Amino acid sequence: MQEKSPIFQQIKDYLVGEIASGRWKEGELVPSEQALVRQFGVSRMTVNRAVRELTAEQVLVRRQGSGTYVAPQKYQGTLVEIRNIADEIRARGKLHAARVLALDEKSADDTLAAEFDLEPGATLFHSLIVHFENETPVQLEDRWVNPACAPAYLEQDFSRITPNEHLMVSAPLQGATYTIEAQPAPEEEARLLAVKAGAPCLVLHRRTTSAGRVASVATMWHPGHLARFTGSV
Repeated sequence: MQEKSPIFQQIKDYLVGEIASGRWKEGELVPSEQALVRQFGVSRMTVNRAVRELTAEQVLVRRQGSGTYVAPQKYQGTLVEIRNIADEIRARGKLHAARVLALDEKSADDTLAAEFDLEPGATLFHSLIVHFENETPVQLEDRWVNPACAPAYLEQDFSRITPNEHLMVSAPLQGATYTIEAQPAPEEEARLLAVKAGAPCLVLHRRTTSAGRVASVATMWHPGHLARFTGSV
């Protein structure tokens, strides 16, 4: 059983959830700290910590003498854009399909726990999905998700929506770090991507954050002869 989050984190989750749902839009005023004190029945100090941390994370912005507002979304226009693979494929006029190979709950080993800033043995959600473009496998997505950021992750039908689509709503993107490298395909990855073992692949490893937490860690394998990453500054 998961421990209940500290109250300041519950307030942060509430504020982020209201923004993600569209109730509060970019540039809109959010409830005052005094209103949040009354709503949650906690001290002003606790509410102030939640608001202060979300301001530091650029989820909220404070304006002297005016109040606290939903901050502009900063992530658009970065060098590598977080895009939905289904949208990319459809934009090329092709058909996207997905085959879900795994969707389950597991305990974090030492390496994953360190990536998520959690204790070893903490519960994580896991999915393994092959994405197809016109029946050709173009991406193997191996993703781990923090249940605190996306509690309904295991309830989704990822043959109909992508993990990216779900996470953009349940865990609004705060930031991301990534690496891209060329690697030979191991036997199992090669089989799932319908290439020969040892074939060159482009591998994207991405770690995303939301509301001060690590939300997901994904490794995405792409057949080298089919993949290309682009960006602009």
